Amino acid sequence: MKQEINPKETCRAKAFELWMTSPNPMVTLTKTFDVTRLYKASRRRGLKFNMLLCWCIGKAACQMEVFYLLPEKGKLYQYDCLAINVIVNNKEGDICSCDIPYSDDLEQFSSDYDNLTQSAYTSCQSTFVDDAIIIGTSAMVTTELDAIVNQYSEKFNNPVVMWGRYRKGWLKTTLPISFHFHHVQMDGGHATRFLEELQKTINTV
Repeated sequence: MKQEINPKETCRAKAFELWMTSPNPMVTLTKTFDVTRLYKASRRRGLKFNMLLCWCIGKAACQMEVFYLLPEKGKLYQYDCLAINVIVNNKEGDICSCDIPYSDDLEQFSSDYDNLTQSAYTSCQSTFVDDAIIIGTSAMVTTELDAIVNQYSEKFNNPVVMWGRYRKGWLKTTLPISFHFHHVQMDGGHATRFLEELQKTINTV
C-alpha cells in the first residue's frame, strides 16, 4: 500500500527540506563485493545468479526503514512492501520492465522471477507492481564494469542497484556494484549500511 505522509513527522524531515528541490538530488556509491558464495550457490543449485542477487538486495533492503519511503512530485510517500525491478531482453530484441514482488522465501521469489521474466520475454509486455516500493536493478553482464552512474529524470526517484559481469578468480569471485539513490530517501550512512548488509546477506546464501 502507498500513502502520502507528512515529511516533518518522519526521520527524513531535514533531508526533505534540504534536497527535495535540488536540481540533482541523486547519489551513486560503488563497492566491490565478494560474490563467491553466490556464484557457488548458483552453480550448485541450478539457480540464476542475477535472481539470487536480486533476492539478496530485497532481503538487505527490507530491514531498513528508509527503503519504504520515497519522494515524488514534491511529496513523501510510505510503502509497506517491496518489489525488485529487472530489465528483460524480449524475443523481439527490445527490452521490457518487470517488477517482481519480494518474498523472504527464496523458492517463492525464484518461482516468481522465472515466471514473470519468461512472460515478459514471450509477450514483450512490461509488468508493474503499483503498491510496492520498487528497487530498480540493471545487469549489463556482457562486459565487466567498474562503476555505473544512472541518469536522473525527475520521473524515477527509486533506488537502483546496477552491475556488469562478475570477475572469476582462482579463489574468489568479485563483482563491482553501483547503488544509486535519492538523497531525500536516505543519507550516505544509510546507503553504506545497506551495502554492508547486502554483503552479509550474500555471505549467508
